[in-house]
Amino acid sequence: MIARKDSLSAAPDGQGPQETFVLNLGPQHPAAHGVLRVLTTMEGEWIQRAEPVIGYIHRMHEKMGENRTWAKFLPNTSRIDYLSAMHYTHAFVGVVERALKIEVPARAEYIRVITSELNRIASHMVWWGALLSDLGGLTPFLYAFDDREKILDLLEGLCGARLTYCYYRFGGLYNDADDDFLNGTRAFVKHMPPRLRMYRDLVSDNIILRKRLEEIGPISAEMCRRYGATGPVIRGAGVAYDVRRCEPYSVYPKFDFKIPTYPQADSMARYLVRMDEMEQSLRIIDQALDQITAGPFMAPKVPRVIKLPPGDYCYAVEAARGRFMVRIVSDGKEMPYRLKLRTPSFSNLSLFEEASRGMILPDALAMMGSLDLVIPDIDR
Repeated sequence: MIARKDSLSAAPDGQGPQETFVLNLGPQHPAAHGVLRVLTTMEGEWIQRAEPVIGYIHRMHEKMGENRTWAKFLPNTSRIDYLSAMHYTHAFVGVVERALKIEVPARAEYIRVITSELNRIASHMVWWGALLSDLGGLTPFLYAFDDREKILDLLEGLCGARLTYCYYRFGGLYNDADDDFLNGTRAFVKHMPPRLRMYRDLVSDNIILRKRLEEIGPISAEMCRRYGATGPVIRGAGVAYDVRRCEPYSVYPKFDFKIPTYPQADSMARYLVRMDEMEQSLRIIDQALDQITAGPFMAPKVPRVIKLPPGDYCYAVEAARGRFMVRIVSDGKEMPYRLKLRTPSFSNLSLFEEASRGMILPDALAMMGSLDLVIPDIDR
């Protein structure tokens, strides 16, 4: 039974709901996952309206990109969504490479895929632990960060950073992946499947979790299309939209993997999509490790001073939260004329006001957790 109040009570004179009050969630609230404020109008325990108020940490990344050379903006990309940094840098170097017609060496593309999928798993680990913490279960948070730490150690050994990576370069990578990284990644791929099975037994099949998420926060495919929601949100509504398949890039077409979907469109469906995605990421990494060969990690003759030909260029990737796209308008100079960043968290948050109407507050917070929001990705 969905806990939702479809018709809120009206005052005798018909002027609107009675006994309402305004409740501020945030801008600093543990369930907001960042500096997000949700202005909620409540009728008792029921949400009459929940209006997200954003902009508290807006950093003007797009305007900064228009005032920096192409290379100087690279560190910014990992600070838009700090949990999905590899994907965001991939999109930015990809749009420049597409404009300049740079052919990236195969080895560099395989390493990009391996590091991106490791980053996806690490991001989902943070979401998993944080969601369960919101629901009152603190123990899984420790398990999640234990496994995530292994990924951070691998990526730190490769590029020196643990969170905001700046590893990709126009035409390839900052440095090659050594045997320590490749062997460590193979060990991690073997380590994780038993852990995911343990997560299923400990949490996913737990009746308490299912009662908190099943039939809670339904978000239909039609609502996703209206608001532009992508990633696990739309796949949790039964739509198999994934940029890696719909707009293939890098060497993803060479891998055999599934796009997890669930038709239930509730919070549990979005939860299960992400749990299945971690399995598919391990599957992709395993294939990439088998297929990678020796060779250069940088394209030859990449110009030291980047100047894109005049034109309009786009490049999209499947980040941990959905479709991230970089659009650049170039006038042939050393800096973009216009830079537009299409981030998934902004679209995924936009539907919250409509989707939460008529819900009780604890269920609305569970639904918000299932959206996997990163607030700097919204306040870009």
